[in-house]
Amino acid sequence: MRYMEIPIRAEGSGDLVKLETYLLDTPTEKIMIKKRPMILICPGGGYERLSYREGEPVAIRFLNQGYHACVLRYSVAPVRHPAQLFEIAGAMKLIRDNAADWQVDTEKIILTGFSAGAHLAASLGVFWNRERLCETLHVTAQELKPAGMILCYPVITSKKGLSHEGSFENLLGERFSELSEELSIEKQVTKDTPPCFIWHTLDDATVPVENSFLMVSALKRAGVPAELHVFPKGEHGLSLAGKTVERADGSGLNGQCEQWMGLALTWLRMIL
Repeated sequence: MRYMEIPIRAEGSGDLVKLETYLLDTPTEKIMIKKRPMILICPGGGYERLSYREGEPVAIRFLNQGYHACVLRYSVAPVRHPAQLFEIAGAMKLIRDNAADWQVDTEKIILTGFSAGAHLAASLGVFWNRERLCETLHVTAQELKPAGMILCYPVITSKKGLSHEGSFENLLGERFSELSEELSIEKQVTKDTPPCFIWHTLDDATVPVENSFLMVSALKRAGVPAELHVFPKGEHGLSLAGKTVERADGSGLNGQCEQWMGLALTWLRMIL
């Protein structure tokens, strides 16, 4: 495995923004595989911090299934939007620029996000063809388009009563009233949004499951393929939900929710 930490910079970015890459060694003279899909992971943390449990352990799990993986350590408060959107777009450009050396299949780059990180992943999923992004990064829109998205208990809506307001407040600061509706992802879904796999728990007390319902409904209206799994029980922030991400106090385990990774891998095989 090749592990690298590569700085990512956008206007207004924090000092510690980087892409952590986990690349499978692929000796092409010995095996048939010439290039692999890439999973770009955005950990959650309410745009206030970044969760370790939703970063490296997830990357290693995908690595074990034959995927390259990378974790974007994006800016959090007090850094505001749109820095984070330019950072994830910059990460996409970096992957494509290094695709030959890293042996990445550029037609198979998948965004994976957790909670607020899922909001960031979904933001690129709906804004990838915006002119400002393309002009700033000197790329074509197609170079920023992901092949699909895996959204885990995602922050989606800014709708009062259903929103995780803390995420939007940390992301937008004083521009909350001005931009919160624009950053309500379900209102930005179009036919150009990539296919989506989503999972959530019905009793999530932090980010209401209605966020996922709204996203799937928007995808359905736009004619975009989507798969949704709702588990009856489970706290917010489960990550892989197994022993590798168990918290020091013994929480973070849920045998039923642990199935999400297998379901997502099956979905990936269908769309890639």
